[in-house]
Amino acid sequence: MTRKQRRLTLIAAGGAIIAVALALVLTAMRDTIVFFRAPSDIVTMDIKPGTRLRLGGLVAEGSIVREPGQRVVFVVKDANHAITVNYTGMLPDLFREGQGVVAEGVLGPDRRFTADSVLAKHDERYMPREVADTLKKQGLWQHTGDADPAGATQ
Repeated sequence: MTRKQRRLTLIAAGGAIIAVALALVLTAMRDTIVFFRAPSDIVTMDIKPGTRLRLGGLVAEGSIVREPGQRVVFVVKDANHAITVNYTGMLPDLFREGQGVVAEGVLGPDRRFTADSVLAKHDERYMPREVADTLKKQGLWQHTGDADPAGATQ
C-alpha cells in the first residue's frame, strides 16, 4: 500500500468514525428534545401518553388547588381547551391565576399533565415567545405596551 492509499484510508476511517459519532449524538438528542405545545395542540394532535413536552398558556382563574406538602393542581388554558396540571415543588413567586405559564413535564394516559418544572411570566413585558404567539393567534393577547413578547421594541 502506498503512502497516498494509506492517507486516503486514514481519512476515510476518520470520516466514518465522525459520522457514526454524529449519528449517535443525534439519536440520543431526539429523546431529550422538548417541544412547546398549547392546550389546543395537545387536544387536537395525537400526542401519545408519556411524551415529554412543554405546555404553555394562561393559568385559569379559580383553578389553583394547593394540596398537602408542595403539591399543586392547576389548569392551563388557551382560547379553546384546558389541561389539568399536577406539580409537586416550589412555584415561582410570580405564579398566579390569569398569568402566562410554561410547564415542562409528561402527558399522562388520562390526559393530565404532570409537570416537573413550572416557569411563570417574568413581568408585564416578558412572556416566552411561543406562548405569546399562540395567545395572539387565538385573540387572547392582552399586552398593551409597545414591545414584543421578548421585550424588544417593534
